[in-house]
Amino acid sequence: MSEKLEKSAKQYELIAAELEKASQHYRTAAKHFRDKEIPRGASHAYAGWGHINQAETLLKAESVVHADNSTP
Repeated sequence: MSEKLEKSAKQYELIAAELEKASQHYRTAAKHFRDKEIPRGASHAYAGWGHINQAETLLKAESVVHADNSTP
């Protein structure tokens, strides 16, 4: 595998890991809301959003790499 492809593969694994963390936070948030623990639920929901933002940052960077290596 070329270095570029390996780097892309690692980026996508990082993106997936961030989204998995977000998913875990949202499951935890749901549990807290069901238990009427509103501040804790909101805290986890906000943390989930942070992981989504991190995934988006990584995905944007990868899209620029792809664009730089594509012919229109």
